Amino acid sequence: MKKIVLVLFTVFFIQVANAQKETLQLSLKEAIEYALKNSYNTKIAKNDIKKAKEIVWETTAVGLPQVNARIDYQNFLKQPVSLLPAGAFDNRESVVETVEEFFDINRATSPEAPEGFIPVIFGTKQNVNASVTLTQLIFDGSYLVGLQASKTFLKISKQAEEKTELLTREAVINAYGNVLVTEKSIKILRGNIKILEKNYSDAQKIYENGFNEEEDIEQLEITLGNVKNQLRSALRMKEIAYQMLNISLGNPNKTKLLLTDSLDGLAEKNINMALIGAEFNFSEHIDFKISENDRETKRLMMKLEQSKYLPSLSAFVNYGRQGFSDSFTFLNGNQEWFDSSLLGVSLNVPIFSSFSRKAKTAQAKIALETADLRLEETKQRLSLQAKKAKSEYQLSIENYQTSKRNAGLAERIEKKQRIKFFEGISSSFDLLQAQNQLYAQQQNYIQAMLTIIATKATLENALNLQIK
Repeated sequence: MKKIVLVLFTVFFIQVANAQKETLQLSLKEAIEYALKNSYNTKIAKNDIKKAKEIVWETTAVGLPQVNARIDYQNFLKQPVSLLPAGAFDNRESVVETVEEFFDINRATSPEAPEGFIPVIFGTKQNVNASVTLTQLIFDGSYLVGLQASKTFLKISKQAEEKTELLTREAVINAYGNVLVTEKSIKILRGNIKILEKNYSDAQKIYENGFNEEEDIEQLEITLGNVKNQLRSALRMKEIAYQMLNISLGNPNKTKLLLTDSLDGLAEKNINMALIGAEFNFSEHIDFKISENDRETKRLMMKLEQSKYLPSLSAFVNYGRQGFSDSFTFLNGNQEWFDSSLLGVSLNVPIFSSFSRKAKTAQAKIALETADLRLEETKQRLSLQAKKAKSEYQLSIENYQTSKRNAGLAERIEKKQRIKFFEGISSSFDLLQAQNQLYAQQQNYIQAMLTIIATKATLENALNLQIK
């Protein structure tokens, strides 16, 4: 018996442990930290940085020594024949015999040559040529500019990662808040349904005793049906909200989540009046830095076009070995090989391009001027964006405080009207108005809590506050 109890206890413990393992418990802060490591956009941004680093090395390697090896093997299925002019020799017959003997020509298999020519086959049927070539770029203005551009590209990729982190934080806050809103709405709707069902049941009993009208019951039934529809809608939205949060976190949609923060608690935590008076420095904003780097890219593009007017210089050295044979004997130890080596320098001087280089340089200069305009526009836009975000955040705090007070007042009014209705001193129409007012104020209060959380996240991004 003890063994059975022990086995059952062990199985139960394992099931509980697995359930806890499968459910991810997160506060808002933990959700942000989790998303910064696991979200899809964060992973993509990190991959972009890795790619940018490889591009920097790829560009750098262009100016470093390049070594290439090459092996060519040739086997003539039918060797080509060359014709030597017989008239160039004093004694034609003697020359023919000498050539045939030297080149081992068989007249029976050799093609007939035109009058006055001697057919000759040069070389062997098979040959191998192996070589190694070292090349080195000595000077190229385009390479120097390209090296600077690749480093700027890496810088842009790192700034893009920082921007992605800020956007990820805001997305997680909004998604987390939406889940809490649906949970809060469901809780309130269920509470309202419970009260309405009791009101409906009590009203039916009163009607059966002849103390109210059927219209009063029907009115309560309509209200109850509407609230139940709202609950069903909220339950469907709850599933979608959790899936959206999982996407923001970088999880599969079916991952079970348990949120440890409450909507009310987050709303109170996100009230920070100091943010409204915080100074804004546009030069430190990530969007301004990205715009500055975009301008730098355009400047380098103009410099690249200008560098194409300069000459380029490169050098190479080559070493090779050649082997010849009428059969494949190249792997034999007694195969004879012939060495060769070559050193060269190449200078390319651009002289005239029918003004195409001038046109490209002019285009790059115009692009740089456009980047200057966009940089100024970014400065003005960011300043206005910060001012707007502060205003919206302050308004959200005021709306939150007002809606919280109004929700409490509406709840007391509805309760008084409910008491009056069942005492027979108030009509169902008055109760309906009080109920609709309560439900509207409840939703306003829930949305006000979400808004204060969302506008604070927007303000933090507008002020470029770093993630701690």
